[in-house]
Amino acid sequence: MIRRNKGFANLTAGYLFPEINRRRREYLAAHPDAKIISLGIGNTTEPLPKYIAKAMADYSMALATPEGYSGYGDEQGLTELREKIAKVFYPGLVETEEVFISDGAKCDIARIQTLFGADVKIAVQDPAYPVYVDGSVITGAAGANNGNGYEGVTYMPCTPENNFFPDLSKVEPNSLIYFCSPNNPTGAVSTKEELKKLVDFANANGCIIIFDAAYREFIRDENLPKTIFEIEGARTCAIEINSYSKPAGFTGVRLGWSVVPKELCFEDGTPVIKDWNRVMTTLFNGASNVVQNGGLACMDAEGIKAMKSVIDYYLENAKVLKATFEGENFKKAGAVVYFTGNSPYLWVKFPGRKSWDVFDAILDKCHVVTTPGSGFGPAGESFVRISAFGHKEAVIEACERLKKFEF
Repeated sequence: MIRRNKGFANLTAGYLFPEINRRRREYLAAHPDAKIISLGIGNTTEPLPKYIAKAMADYSMALATPEGYSGYGDEQGLTELREKIAKVFYPGLVETEEVFISDGAKCDIARIQTLFGADVKIAVQDPAYPVYVDGSVITGAAGANNGNGYEGVTYMPCTPENNFFPDLSKVEPNSLIYFCSPNNPTGAVSTKEELKKLVDFANANGCIIIFDAAYREFIRDENLPKTIFEIEGARTCAIEINSYSKPAGFTGVRLGWSVVPKELCFEDGTPVIKDWNRVMTTLFNGASNVVQNGGLACMDAEGIKAMKSVIDYYLENAKVLKATFEGENFKKAGAVVYFTGNSPYLWVKFPGRKSWDVFDAILDKCHVVTTPGSGFGPAGESFVRISAFGHKEAVIEACERLKKFEF
């Protein structure tokens, strides 16, 4: 018999979000009349901007005509879309050929691990988006769990004590460093000075940074960097992953991109972009033509304006949630709220309590779903993540329930 990939056997628990859904279903089975509101999974809720949706609809209808039909496109993506992304999001920083269109950031993060194989060392922010570690476990790079985390992973604690920026001295040379800013789940945004430390460290120690910038469009502080390529030296040590999921509401539509600079090389001098192009043309067959035309509409002036409006909507939700979790009842519970105003997430600490216990208590007493911080890594214990993705009416109703919460 063929042996199972031992990476799957090394996974220690179910993926965080399916586990949340399982507990939610069990609760509903026991309390069928409960009207649950989710402030948990970071799924967008608002309709697509009409301008963007119309672009996809028009292209779809054109496919039914001889003149408008299109088959396979370039696996790397529509040239026009790659050009627009480079021009709008990375003016003067990256070239069109360095942009690769995909079906989403999560998919890219999973595929990109094929570039490095099972022998690479991994470093992740702690807490971090689970796919960084889980994907590394499946490929064999993370090894087995020794009870304190995976043996092949260096966890870089990001806590209030270090302003959510890690001690890089813990990272071994020649490591793959996963870094997310604005961070999921903490919401922290690294400054230019902090990212310069990260870039300088990577260049000095032979590391490659996988920079997840999926929440960049939530940054409202003009002094904060939106891309790693604003930092001098990043082109020789970093790959950036991004997505239309959050700014355009494409969580189900699926469209993202990666940026791989031509200067970035492996130890033997091979350009990383050469192998990434092979991955994208061999293991991927290109993003949907329909969706890419939606991406083109996103990059027009009207599309950018529409995306900003949607993000502003979620940021307003976040402000309402912040005020609620800073209320007297949560202060009595010892809760401490961390919110930057540049992210859709609140990171709320309940000192002395387990994350899943807080999750269960809020679900039971308020019928509100949160996300346990421990699911993002050891440093997430005692925290819960609160998501601002939701209809405003639902967020307001959730806040009314939460104002009555007591342990």
